[in-house]
Amino acid sequence: MPGSATEEKLPLDEVMLAMDVVDTLRHREMLVARELNEEERDKQLIERLREIYAAQGIEVPDRVLMEGVEALKQERFTYTPPPPSFGVKLARIYINRGAWGRLIGWTFGFVAFIWLTYAVLVSGPRNRELASLPRDLQTQHEAILEEAKADEAKSRADSLFAKGTAALEEGDRGAARETIESLRDLREQVEREYEVRIISREGERTGVWRVPDVNRDAKNYYIIVEAVTRDGDVLSLPILNEENGKTYNVKKWGLRVEKQFYDKVAADKQEDGIVNDRHAGEKQRGWLQPEYDIPTTGAAITSW
Repeated sequence: MPGSATEEKLPLDEVMLAMDVVDTLRHREMLVARELNEEERDKQLIERLREIYAAQGIEVPDRVLMEGVEALKQERFTYTPPPPSFGVKLARIYINRGAWGRLIGWTFGFVAFIWLTYAVLVSGPRNRELASLPRDLQTQHEAILEEAKADEAKSRADSLFAKGTAALEEGDRGAARETIESLRDLREQVEREYEVRIISREGERTGVWRVPDVNRDAKNYYIIVEAVTRDGDVLSLPILNEENGKTYNVKKWGLRVEKQFYDKVAADKQEDGIVNDRHAGEKQRGWLQPEYDIPTTGAAITSW
């Protein structure tokens, strides 16, 4: 009977019923383990299956039950996943294309965000700065040449401009920026205007004298001065200290003078506590240094 049952072509509805038989057997693991693993005839198992379906009000032909038993033995109607292969991978990627699409979309969006952030915050400002450096260098240089009256100022401007141009040609933006800052400082110095005045305020010294290290028998005399604009603002200027060779930005400094002038200022202040003639010199636009109206070497100190 088993041979004729398996060789006969079953109608579609009986095939579906056979599949249900297999499913019933598969969900009755204890029954399968007890009946199929024992050396009893298949008809005993078929009888049990017939009882199961009869209890559900379903009439199943014996050949269908036998077909189900044989199918279970042969693992028919059982899904077996295909072995791994390139084609299987492609099929799985296609099936999961929705998830892959979302992942690719998020990845593309993240990369685009990073690129846009870099372009706006890093690359853009850097490129704009790189384009502006030659223009800034030339602007500062031309402004100095237009305003300067002192040959020294023009010579220093030309030297700095050549240095900055060389830095740009070498791609050294840092050196180019430093050169532009030096030109800007030189330009401010050329354009600056102020009067050099002797300090005459209560509680502040008007003059000092020092014994130089190189000659302990001599004395150097200094009048304390400051730079005042037309608006009355006191400027902070870079002053070279002759005692140590260093430059300091200060609002007042000691201007070296002859002893005779030093004594004259001291006598003026002793009369009424103030210096009546405070004018010491003037810095005009276009020049680097002030022109002094008092006898001085121009040497200075920044502390006392």
